Amino acid sequence: MRCPICSSQDTQVTDTRLAESGLEILRRRKCLACGKRFKTLEIIQISLPVVVKRNGARSEYSSAKLKASMRLALRKRPVPADAVDSAVMQIEDKLATLGEKEIDSQLIGELVMKQLRRIDNVAYVRFASVYRSFEDVSDFQDLLNEVKSKKKINRI
Repeated sequence: MRCPICSSQDTQVTDTRLAESGLEILRRRKCLACGKRFKTLEIIQISLPVVVKRNGARSEYSSAKLKASMRLALRKRPVPADAVDSAVMQIEDKLATLGEKEIDSQLIGELVMKQLRRIDNVAYVRFASVYRSFEDVSDFQDLLNEVKSKKKINRI
């Protein structure tokens, strides 16, 4: 670590603490050359894969896009905002653990549907109806029957 005062690389860590979020590390350091003290912050950087869309185009993964699409499906539903944040974190954790450099957008869509199904059945149906590009009413009815049957199983 380079000293911000004198630019010396000869520094010493005097104290290390975990930040409140639990995802960052705060370090107090002392420059051995000039004696000044300063603090550093370590943040975990997760490398997420590039998204390959259905048409073959590639784009960087966007947490904001994922949140926006989930919020659209959850619009006017009684679901707390932190449920979306938690779901997005779980999806990102799954993507990071795959260790792939590229990932199909279809896998992301499936992960979103899994999370939406856990959060709210109506949002799940909304998202699935757009994501799966239903051709006719029977496709939609099949999805509704699937949701109803799983709901009955969960009640037992």
